[in-house]
Amino acid sequence: MLSRRFLRIKVMQAIYAFQQDGPENINTGEKQLITSLDKLYELFIHQLSFLIELSDFARRRMEENKLKYLPTEEDLNPNMRFIENRFLSQLSNNRDYKKKVDQYKINWVDEEEMLRKCYNQMREHPDYIAYMSKDTVTYPDEKNIIEEIFIKIIAPLELLRSYYEEKSIYWSDDFDTSVMMVVKTIKGFRENWDEYTTLPTLLKDQNDAGGSEDMTFVKQLYRKTLLHSEDYNKVISQHAENWDIERIALMDTILIKMAISEFVDFTSIPVKVTLNEYIELSKHYSTPKSKVFINGILDKLIAEYRENGKISKTGRGLME
Repeated sequence: MLSRRFLRIKVMQAIYAFQQDGPENINTGEKQLITSLDKLYELFIHQLSFLIELSDFARRRMEENKLKYLPTEEDLNPNMRFIENRFLSQLSNNRDYKKKVDQYKINWVDEEEMLRKCYNQMREHPDYIAYMSKDTVTYPDEKNIIEEIFIKIIAPLELLRSYYEEKSIYWSDDFDTSVMMVVKTIKGFRENWDEYTTLPTLLKDQNDAGGSEDMTFVKQLYRKTLLHSEDYNKVISQHAENWDIERIALMDTILIKMAISEFVDFTSIPVKVTLNEYIELSKHYSTPKSKVFINGILDKLIAEYRENGKISKTGRGLME
Protein backbone atom coordinates (compact mmCIF):
# COMPACT_ATOMS: atom_id res chain seq x y z
CA MET A 1 0.00 0.00 0.00
CA LEU A 2 2.76 2.44 0.89
CA SER A 3 4.76 3.79 -2.02
CA ARG A 4 8.54 3.94 -1.97
CA ARG A 5 8.27 7.68 -1.30
CA PHE A 6 6.46 7.06 1.98
CA LEU A 7 9.03 4.42 2.87
CA ARG A 8 11.82 6.94 2.22
CA ILE A 9 10.03 9.37 4.51
CA LYS A 10 9.90 6.78 7.30
CA VAL A 11 13.62 6.05 6.87
CA MET A 12 14.38 9.79 6.79
CA GLN A 13 12.47 10.32 10.04
CA ALA A 14 14.26 7.38 11.68
CA ILE A 15 17.69 8.66 10.65
CA TYR A 16 16.81 12.15 11.88
CA ALA A 17 15.73 10.68 15.25
CA PHE A 18 18.95 8.65 15.45
CA GLN A 19 21.11 11.72 14.88
CA GLN A 20 19.13 13.75 17.41
CA ASP A 21 20.22 11.69 20.43
CA GLY A 22 17.95 8.84 19.46
CA PRO A 23 18.63 5.08 19.74
CA GLU A 24 21.97 4.00 21.21
CA ASN A 25 22.90 1.91 18.16
CA ILE A 26 21.81 1.13 14.60
CA ASN A 27 20.23 -2.21 15.54
CA THR A 28 17.96 -0.56 18.09
CA GLY A 29 17.12 2.18 15.63
CA GLU A 30 16.21 -0.35 12.96
CA LYS A 31 13.89 -2.16 15.37
CA GLN A 32 12.20 1.14 16.19
CA LEU A 33 11.84 1.88 12.47
CA ILE A 34 10.11 -1.48 11.86
CA THR A 35 7.94 -0.91 14.94
CA SER A 36 6.88 2.47 13.55
CA LEU A 37 5.75 0.75 10.34
CA ASP A 38 3.81 -1.85 12.32
CA LYS A 39 2.19 0.88 14.42
CA LEU A 40 1.22 2.77 11.27
CA TYR A 41 -0.71 -0.27 10.07
CA GLU A 42 -2.35 -0.60 13.48
CA LEU A 43 -3.46 3.03 13.24
CA PHE A 44 -4.88 2.29 9.80
CA ILE A 45 -7.01 -0.53 11.25
CA HIS A 46 -8.15 1.78 14.07
CA GLN A 47 -9.27 4.33 11.50
CA LEU A 48 -11.28 1.70 9.62
CA SER A 49 -12.81 0.48 12.85
CA PHE A 50 -13.95 4.01 13.73
CA LEU A 51 -16.05 4.02 10.55
CA ILE A 52 -17.71 0.76 11.63
CA GLU A 53 -18.21 2.05 15.15
CA LEU A 54 -19.86 5.19 13.78
CA SER A 55 -22.29 3.03 11.86
CA ASP A 56 -22.98 0.94 14.98
CA PHE A 57 -23.54 4.13 16.96
CA ALA A 58 -26.10 5.29 14.37
CA ARG A 59 -27.87 1.95 14.66
CA ARG A 60 -28.00 2.21 18.46
CA ARG A 61 -29.41 5.72 18.25
CA MET A 62 -32.18 4.56 15.95
CA GLU A 63 -33.11 1.76 18.32
CA GLU A 64 -33.16 4.18 21.25
CA ASN A 65 -35.35 6.63 19.35
CA LYS A 66 -37.97 3.94 18.76
CA LEU A 67 -38.31 3.59 22.54
CA LYS A 68 -39.18 7.26 23.13
CA TYR A 69 -42.35 7.95 25.06
CA LEU A 70 -43.74 9.80 22.04
CA PRO A 71 -41.72 8.67 19.03
CA THR A 72 -42.12 10.52 15.75
CA GLU A 73 -42.78 8.89 12.41
CA GLU A 74 -39.09 9.33 11.63
CA ASP A 75 -38.19 7.64 14.91
CA LEU A 76 -40.38 4.65 14.12
CA ASN A 77 -39.38 4.38 10.45
CA PRO A 78 -35.85 5.76 10.22
CA ASN A 79 -33.82 6.06 7.03
CA MET A 80 -31.53 3.02 7.20
CA ARG A 81 -29.36 3.90 4.23
CA PHE A 82 -26.22 4.81 6.17
CA ILE A 83 -26.24 1.84 8.54
CA GLU A 84 -26.96 -0.49 5.63
CA ASN A 85 -24.21 1.01 3.49
CA ARG A 86 -22.79 -1.84 1.43
CA PHE A 87 -19.16 -0.84 1.76
CA LEU A 88 -19.45 -0.65 5.55
CA SER A 89 -21.21 -4.02 5.57
CA GLN A 90 -18.43 -5.54 3.49
CA LEU A 91 -15.80 -4.15 5.83
CA SER A 92 -17.53 -5.14 9.07
CA ASN A 93 -18.00 -8.73 7.81
CA ASN A 94 -14.50 -9.04 6.40
CA ARG A 95 -12.65 -11.84 8.18
CA ASP A 96 -9.24 -10.26 7.80
CA TYR A 97 -10.55 -6.99 9.26
CA LYS A 98 -12.16 -8.81 12.21
CA LYS A 99 -8.95 -10.72 12.87
CA LYS A 100 -6.90 -7.53 12.99
CA VAL A 101 -9.40 -5.73 15.22
CA ASP A 102 -9.10 -8.65 17.67
CA GLN A 103 -5.32 -8.72 17.29
CA TYR A 104 -5.02 -5.03 18.19
CA LYS A 105 -7.74 -5.26 20.86
CA ILE A 106 -9.59 -2.27 19.43
CA ASN A 107 -12.50 -1.08 21.54
CA TRP A 108 -14.41 2.20 21.38
CA VAL A 109 -16.70 1.52 24.33
CA ASP A 110 -15.38 4.47 26.35
CA GLU A 111 -15.57 6.95 23.47
CA GLU A 112 -19.33 7.44 23.28
CA GLU A 113 -19.11 11.22 23.51
CA MET A 114 -16.62 11.45 20.63
CA LEU A 115 -18.83 9.19 18.52
CA ARG A 116 -21.89 11.28 19.34
CA LYS A 117 -20.15 14.48 18.31
CA CYS A 118 -18.96 12.93 15.06
CA TYR A 119 -22.41 11.45 14.35
CA ASN A 120 -24.13 14.80 14.89
CA GLN A 121 -21.68 16.58 12.59
CA MET A 122 -22.21 13.92 9.97
CA ARG A 123 -25.99 14.22 10.05
CA GLU A 124 -25.76 17.96 9.42
CA HIS A 125 -23.27 17.73 6.58
CA PRO A 126 -24.66 18.56 3.10
CA ASP A 127 -23.02 15.52 1.49
CA TYR A 128 -24.63 13.18 4.00
CA ILE A 129 -28.03 14.84 3.64
CA ALA A 130 -27.83 14.57 -0.15
CA TYR A 131 -26.84 10.91 0.07
CA MET A 132 -29.68 10.06 2.45
CA SER A 133 -32.18 11.93 0.25
CA LYS A 134 -31.41 10.20 -3.04
CA ASP A 135 -34.08 7.99 -4.58
CA THR A 136 -31.54 5.25 -5.22
CA VAL A 137 -27.82 4.85 -4.67
CA THR A 138 -25.20 2.81 -6.49
CA TYR A 139 -22.25 1.00 -4.93
CA PRO A 140 -19.90 3.82 -6.05
CA ASP A 141 -22.27 6.28 -4.33
CA GLU A 142 -21.98 4.27 -1.13
CA LYS A 143 -18.21 4.19 -1.24
CA ASN A 144 -18.04 7.87 -2.12
CA ILE A 145 -20.13 8.99 0.86
CA ILE A 146 -17.95 7.02 3.27
CA GLU A 147 -14.85 8.57 1.74
CA GLU A 148 -16.39 12.05 2.05
CA ILE A 149 -17.43 11.45 5.67
CA PHE A 150 -13.96 10.21 6.51
CA ILE A 151 -12.11 13.08 4.82
CA LYS A 152 -14.42 15.96 5.77
CA ILE A 153 -15.69 14.93 9.20
CA ILE A 154 -13.65 12.16 10.83
CA ALA A 155 -10.10 13.10 9.81
CA PRO A 156 -10.42 16.76 10.98
CA LEU A 157 -11.92 15.71 14.33
CA GLU A 158 -9.49 17.04 16.95
CA LEU A 159 -10.86 14.71 19.62
CA LEU A 160 -9.94 11.73 17.49
CA ARG A 161 -6.43 12.98 16.72
CA SER A 162 -5.86 13.65 20.44
CA TYR A 163 -7.16 10.17 21.24
CA TYR A 164 -4.61 8.60 18.90
CA GLU A 165 -1.75 10.76 20.17
CA GLU A 166 -2.47 9.58 23.71
CA LYS A 167 -2.62 5.93 22.61
CA SER A 168 0.81 5.82 20.95
CA ILE A 169 3.85 8.07 20.57
CA TYR A 170 4.09 6.87 16.96
CA TRP A 171 0.64 7.98 15.90
CA SER A 172 1.11 11.73 16.07
CA ASP A 173 3.36 11.78 13.00
CA ASP A 174 1.48 9.00 11.18
CA PHE A 175 -2.06 10.36 11.33
CA ASP A 176 -2.07 11.95 7.86
CA THR A 177 -0.48 8.87 6.30
CA SER A 178 -3.14 6.67 7.85
CA VAL A 179 -5.83 8.93 6.35
CA MET A 180 -4.29 8.41 2.93
CA MET A 181 -4.27 4.66 3.50
CA VAL A 182 -7.95 4.58 4.45
CA VAL A 183 -8.96 6.64 1.42
CA LYS A 184 -6.89 4.37 -0.84
CA THR A 185 -8.57 1.32 0.69
CA ILE A 186 -12.08 2.69 0.21
CA LYS A 187 -11.34 3.54 -3.42
CA GLY A 188 -9.89 0.08 -4.01
CA PHE A 189 -12.83 -1.94 -2.66
CA ARG A 190 -14.91 -3.81 -5.23
CA GLU A 191 -18.60 -4.66 -5.08
CA ASN A 192 -17.99 -8.38 -5.67
CA TRP A 193 -15.47 -8.79 -2.85
CA ASP A 194 -16.60 -11.24 -0.18
CA GLU A 195 -15.72 -11.78 3.48
CA TYR A 196 -12.59 -13.76 2.54
CA THR A 197 -10.96 -10.91 0.61
CA THR A 198 -7.84 -9.82 2.45
CA LEU A 199 -7.27 -6.20 3.36
CA PRO A 200 -4.39 -4.34 1.69
CA THR A 201 -1.05 -4.91 3.40
CA LEU A 202 1.21 -2.07 4.46
CA LEU A 203 3.85 -3.04 1.90
CA LYS A 204 2.77 -3.95 -1.61
CA ASP A 205 4.85 -7.14 -1.68
CA GLN A 206 4.48 -8.04 1.99
CA ASN A 207 3.05 -11.51 1.32
CA ASP A 208 5.46 -12.50 -1.45
CA ALA A 209 6.91 -15.96 -0.92
CA GLY A 210 10.45 -14.71 -1.47
CA GLY A 211 10.15 -11.96 1.11
CA SER A 212 9.35 -8.29 0.81
CA GLU A 213 11.66 -6.21 -1.39
CA ASP A 214 10.15 -3.09 0.14
CA MET A 215 11.10 -4.18 3.67
CA THR A 216 14.60 -5.03 2.48
CA PHE A 217 14.77 -1.58 0.88
CA VAL A 218 13.76 0.10 4.16
CA LYS A 219 16.28 -1.79 6.29
CA GLN A 220 19.18 -1.43 3.86
CA LEU A 221 18.58 2.24 3.16
CA TYR A 222 18.51 2.96 6.90
CA ARG A 223 21.58 0.90 7.69
CA LYS A 224 23.76 1.85 4.73
CA THR A 225 23.05 5.56 5.14
CA LEU A 226 24.07 5.51 8.80
CA LEU A 227 27.04 3.15 8.40
CA HIS A 228 28.57 5.41 5.75
CA SER A 229 27.43 8.66 7.36
CA GLU A 230 30.92 9.98 8.14
CA ASP A 231 32.23 9.14 4.69
CA TYR A 232 29.24 10.90 3.14
CA ASN A 233 29.89 13.96 5.33
CA LYS A 234 33.32 14.25 3.72
CA VAL A 235 31.80 13.86 0.26
CA ILE A 236 29.25 16.58 0.94
CA SER A 237 31.93 18.92 2.34
CA GLN A 238 34.06 18.47 -0.77
CA HIS A 239 31.21 19.44 -3.07
CA ALA A 240 29.51 22.14 -1.00
CA GLU A 241 31.46 25.19 -2.06
CA ASN A 242 31.94 27.75 0.71
CA TRP A 243 29.83 25.65 3.10
CA ASP A 244 31.07 24.02 6.27
CA ILE A 245 29.29 20.72 6.95
CA GLU A 246 28.24 22.02 10.38
CA ARG A 247 26.38 24.92 8.74
CA ILE A 248 24.34 22.76 6.38
CA ALA A 249 20.82 21.95 7.57
CA LEU A 250 20.70 18.50 9.17
CA MET A 251 17.75 17.45 7.02
CA ASP A 252 19.65 18.45 3.87
CA THR A 253 22.59 16.25 4.80
CA ILE A 254 20.30 13.33 5.62
CA LEU A 255 18.52 13.57 2.26
CA ILE A 256 21.83 13.83 0.36
CA LYS A 257 23.27 10.85 2.23
CA MET A 258 20.19 8.74 1.51
CA ALA A 259 20.41 9.68 -2.16
CA ILE A 260 24.12 8.76 -2.29
CA SER A 261 23.29 5.42 -0.72
CA GLU A 262 20.70 4.76 -3.41
CA PHE A 263 23.10 5.77 -6.18
CA VAL A 264 25.81 3.41 -4.93
CA ASP A 265 24.06 0.51 -3.20
CA PHE A 266 20.68 0.05 -4.90
CA THR A 267 21.40 -1.23 -8.38
CA SER A 268 17.77 -1.57 -9.47
CA ILE A 269 16.69 2.02 -8.74
CA PRO A 270 17.24 4.42 -11.67
CA VAL A 271 19.44 7.43 -10.98
CA LYS A 272 16.77 9.84 -12.19
CA VAL A 273 14.18 8.32 -9.83
CA THR A 274 16.48 8.77 -6.84
CA LEU A 275 17.33 12.35 -7.82
CA ASN A 276 13.69 13.35 -8.31
CA GLU A 277 12.52 11.66 -5.09
CA TYR A 278 14.96 13.46 -2.81
CA ILE A 279 14.43 16.81 -4.45
CA GLU A 280 10.70 16.35 -3.85
CA LEU A 281 11.26 15.38 -0.23
CA SER A 282 13.40 18.48 0.29
CA LYS A 283 10.46 20.67 -0.73
CA HIS A 284 8.35 19.31 2.11
CA TYR A 285 10.84 18.55 4.86
CA SER A 286 13.67 21.07 4.61
CA THR A 287 14.28 24.77 4.01
CA PRO A 288 12.97 26.81 1.04
CA LYS A 289 16.45 26.89 -0.52
CA SER A 290 17.19 23.22 0.04
CA LYS A 291 15.83 22.07 -3.30
CA VAL A 292 18.45 24.07 -5.24
CA PHE A 293 21.26 23.14 -2.85
CA ILE A 294 20.51 19.40 -2.84
CA ASN A 295 19.98 19.33 -6.59
CA GLY A 296 23.35 21.01 -7.14
CA ILE A 297 25.25 18.61 -4.88
CA LEU A 298 23.60 15.51 -6.33
CA ASP A 299 24.16 16.63 -9.93
CA LYS A 300 27.89 16.95 -9.20
CA LEU A 301 28.00 13.57 -7.49
CA ILE A 302 26.15 11.82 -10.30
CA ALA A 303 28.64 13.12 -12.86
CA GLU A 304 31.62 12.20 -10.66
CA TYR A 305 30.33 8.74 -9.72
CA ARG A 306 29.54 7.90 -13.31
CA GLU A 307 33.04 8.91 -14.35
CA ASN A 308 34.78 6.79 -11.72
CA GLY A 309 32.38 3.85 -12.00
CA LYS A 310 30.81 4.09 -8.53
CA ILE A 311 27.30 3.96 -9.99
CA SER A 312 26.45 0.51 -11.28
CA LYS A 313 22.83 -0.03 -12.27
CA THR A 314 21.41 -3.30 -13.61
CA GLY A 315 18.65 -3.29 -16.18
CA ARG A 316 18.03 -1.35 -19.34
CA GLY A 317 17.78 2.41 -18.92
CA LEU A 318 18.53 2.45 -15.21
CA MET A 319 21.54 4.76 -15.52
CA GLU A 320 19.27 7.59 -16.61
